[in-house]
Amino acid sequence: MAQERNAAFVDLSTGTVEVKEIPRAVREKYLGGRGIDAYLLYNLLKPDTDPLGPDNVLTVSAGLLTGTPSPAPSRTHIGAKSPLTNLFGSANMGGFFGAELRYAGFDHLVVTGKADKPVYLWVNDGTIEIRDAAHLWGKDTVETMVTLREEMDDEDVKVLTIGVGGEKLVRYANVMTGIKNAGGRTGMGAVMGSKNLKAIAARGSLPIALADPQGALLYHKKMIDYIQSSKFAEIMGAWGTLYIYDVTNSTGLIRTRNFQSNQSQYSEDLEAEAIEPYSVGTAACYGCTMHCRHKYKIKEGPWKGVYDEGPEYTSQGAFGTEVGCTSMHTVLVANHLVNRLGIDTLEVGSMIGWAMELYEKGLLPKELVGDLDLTWGNDEAVIQLTQDIAYRRGLGDILAEGPLRAAEKLGPETLQYNIQIKGMSNLQSDERATPSLALNIATSTRGSDHLRSRPAIDLYHLPEPVLAKIYGKKGLSSDYRDYDGKAWQVYWQACLYAVVDALGICKFQTVFMSPNSPTWIEYSKMIELATGIKLTPEQVMEVGDRIYTTERMFNLREGATRADDWLPERYFDEPAPAGLDAVRGLFIDREKFTKMIDEYYEHHGWDSEGVPTPATLTRLNLDQQPAHVL
Repeated sequence: MAQERNAAFVDLSTGTVEVKEIPRAVREKYLGGRGIDAYLLYNLLKPDTDPLGPDNVLTVSAGLLTGTPSPAPSRTHIGAKSPLTNLFGSANMGGFFGAELRYAGFDHLVVTGKADKPVYLWVNDGTIEIRDAAHLWGKDTVETMVTLREEMDDEDVKVLTIGVGGEKLVRYANVMTGIKNAGGRTGMGAVMGSKNLKAIAARGSLPIALADPQGALLYHKKMIDYIQSSKFAEIMGAWGTLYIYDVTNSTGLIRTRNFQSNQSQYSEDLEAEAIEPYSVGTAACYGCTMHCRHKYKIKEGPWKGVYDEGPEYTSQGAFGTEVGCTSMHTVLVANHLVNRLGIDTLEVGSMIGWAMELYEKGLLPKELVGDLDLTWGNDEAVIQLTQDIAYRRGLGDILAEGPLRAAEKLGPETLQYNIQIKGMSNLQSDERATPSLALNIATSTRGSDHLRSRPAIDLYHLPEPVLAKIYGKKGLSSDYRDYDGKAWQVYWQACLYAVVDALGICKFQTVFMSPNSPTWIEYSKMIELATGIKLTPEQVMEVGDRIYTTERMFNLREGATRADDWLPERYFDEPAPAGLDAVRGLFIDREKFTKMIDEYYEHHGWDSEGVPTPATLTRLNLDQQPAHVL
């Protein structure tokens, strides 16, 4: 049996640190990472807490398998009440920080209060110090990491930090670790900034005990070989997520010029191969064999010589299709800026695309626009506005507030053009032809989101027997345009991703975009070999349902209702104007979509309003929550 792991409770107002163990009963129900964070936040936060006030609780957690020999065990989860949505805040990031945090003796950090001046946390072999960070305030994310490593004379110190976006309380500010790894959704960087917490640095030499070391090594090697044998792993190792653009754009599943089209014309320079002149190799996160991100240098212009990593598919859309730009150079520069400034690439691109459509329609006050030319495809304006958002200058100051608050300032008529759900912007995907993906973004617990419950393999037209084997249910349609049965796929994926985030494993190593990946049976085995916790595959899936339902309960407590599980009206009223014949002209049917939501709720055991029933709370052992065990 592996030893229980520690959680550190840090009060920045008083400067005190208290170390506690997560009770094994809680561990068995929530595992780690996102799961434990959901439990902690639901238990520790009071309703109506100001997300940018000292009473908000910030959690930083490694997954249950992070730092072990399991497949891609690199993930760190950051949670708090979101300053963007006022709902459950959650961000997940790769890199090396989570593993180092565990080697330093802690699985979880729980940060409360607010420091009187900028500080950072130093976590090292079972101890935590609160140190002065005045000299770090104002530095970008990479400068902060480099400075701390130089001060400690140790290149292996791992740093989690905010940039100027977090300091300026941009409501979708990132938390960053390494050059490129971003905890990029729901504004966790703004929460750190509101607490005057600039960074957390970790270095450790403590072991992570495994229940069955030999068995874990052998089984995890088997799983890694299985994953690496897939065609998906081969493609990801060559192009990373950039390859997705070639498929979605040619089909007509990509949001273009905000939401005016679903296909970008004359944009060959955004395709995966366009990275080749800039690429200087590939990189991976801790313990990952996939190496899915490019290392690149910008070759010309004012940013010549700049080095960075990425970009992901999300940046292709954020600084390409959504704003009408067709230059990989622009994408790479903007990707570099959001990484250094610490702001969410998805939110930045979407907000700029929205501003460009408002500009086109004459809905932006001239005094806000100034000399900016916000016509579609203006590369210079995209670069300038990205920086203005981070520094809260001019129009950027309003856009930094996120969709709902910005629309309040610009006028209620502007909100209809913003592609957001629960106050968080969608990525560049266009789901008018894909009801399952539309249901995913509508019902996600953290706002419009492709990483919470998306059945991406629904796009592959897999044979129905294959779908039945994966999802454990017969009669699932191979046609991504169908509505029937898709609610089960979204529910199944919601449970799976919750478990994956709780384990600290990368979603690229599970059934996300590849059907040939581990699921419940394999995770049950991994958990037992690493920790000694014995859960059947069915119980592992139930853990995912419990985590997701806990997040739902958090949102309901904050005032969310069924009405929030809905799409922007443009999905129903504006048929897709471009793409293949199979896609062109499609839109989401209101009546069928309403039925999908009903079915999705039923799978979770929620009533018609999306509230977990008493029987469901009992089944998931949530009937006594919040229990305030910690």
